Amino acid sequence: MVQQSLSDRIETTIISNLFFNENFTRKALPFIEADYFANSDEQTLFTEIEKFVENYKNLPTKDTILIELGGRKDLTEEQLKNLKQLVAGANDTQVDLKWLLDATEKWCKDRAVHNAVLSGIKILDNKDQKRTPEAIPGILADALSVSFDNHIGHDYLQDAEKRYDWYHTKEKKFKFDLDFFNRITKGGVPSKTLNIALAGTGVGKSLFMCHVASSFLTQGKNVLYITLEMAEERIAERIDANLFDIPMEDIRDMPKQLYDNKVDKLNAKTKGQLIIKEYPTASAHSGHFRALINELTLKKSFKPDVVFIDYLNICASARFKGGNISSYFYIKAIAEELRGLAVEFDMPIFSATQTTRTGFASTDIGLEDTSESFGLPATADFMFALMSNEELEALGQMKVKQLKNRYNDPSMNRAFIVGVDRAKMRLYDVENNAQNIVDSGQKQQDNYPKPEDAYSKFSDFKIWKSG
Repeated sequence: MVQQSLSDRIETTIISNLFFNENFTRKALPFIEADYFANSDEQTLFTEIEKFVENYKNLPTKDTILIELGGRKDLTEEQLKNLKQLVAGANDTQVDLKWLLDATEKWCKDRAVHNAVLSGIKILDNKDQKRTPEAIPGILADALSVSFDNHIGHDYLQDAEKRYDWYHTKEKKFKFDLDFFNRITKGGVPSKTLNIALAGTGVGKSLFMCHVASSFLTQGKNVLYITLEMAEERIAERIDANLFDIPMEDIRDMPKQLYDNKVDKLNAKTKGQLIIKEYPTASAHSGHFRALINELTLKKSFKPDVVFIDYLNICASARFKGGNISSYFYIKAIAEELRGLAVEFDMPIFSATQTTRTGFASTDIGLEDTSESFGLPATADFMFALMSNEELEALGQMKVKQLKNRYNDPSMNRAFIVGVDRAKMRLYDVENNAQNIVDSGQKQQDNYPKPEDAYSKFSDFKIWKSG
């Protein structure tokens, strides 16, 4: 077997360019780890180069690195001899920068996966006292996500053309099947956002999230529904009632064959998936949700397009433990962590929060009625209140009021009415004559086109119409 020469190894090319290629060093060095080098001498040399660049913000010369290596007391004569040979072998050979960056990125990915597999084996052999087998999916996910991100900010003048193109790029939106919600969000919520429903106990927080989750599923989206309040089967039962147009109390009496037929038709007519995951109340935080998403990606090839968390106030914080910390900072921390998760995975997150005792009995809820922490509305991108009273209940309706909106002017269509079919866990648009709210900010003629009903393609499902 012919041994590969040093000049043919990507590691040698990388080390040489860390001495002589400033553009490469600036872009690649932050993403290279010492343990990516299989050779221990190369690890030592890389560590010295990295330390020099970090301390002096400049490229090292061969002489400076040799002096640094010569001053170390932890190297044997044999190691120092090998390191001097490595330094001497570094040469200023010109290579294409783009090729070099691509080749280095691929090498980093390959080495990261290799190291992750070895770490997993070590954990399984009980040779790692700090980590358990549950950490393996996360270790592999981190390795697979290694990538060079050379974007270091938006240059206002130099990037003007890119900015203009961005202005004219159609933003990806997640549309509702409710007309007024699409109006106030300019066609749906974008990715990387936190969207919060504020309501009293029993008003309809879970109903709203189950309905919207069902709608996104019919649109072919992958939906992850995390519940900390009800059992997985209870959430699934509500979504069954919504999609099958059958009251919840009748689902248990449905013949098995009819139930299977409806599930099969739904499965055939949507490309989306819905995963429901239950956690004990107040036990799970954004770290658990991140691990769940990574695990679903690895084990089921399921990457959620949108996530529902039912609901925010009964999540835990990844940064703070309960106890002496005030509810303001604790709930704000949870909101910030969830919004960070939305940005990390490029998706919208929907959740909910409770009203205060005063807001529970009110039909004109404001941001001040947010329970426990005013830091939550400060963090959310879109926040709205769901309100009901005996009169609205009798009409099968619910009032919605915008509280905060980063997508549109919240003074337009500030409040509006949606229909509610609680037995079937559904919301629906009502006729225009039902929108008789004082100071609603509604336009009589809105040029926003009414979206196609998300359920229309399920032709054998009954579509609820008001009136």
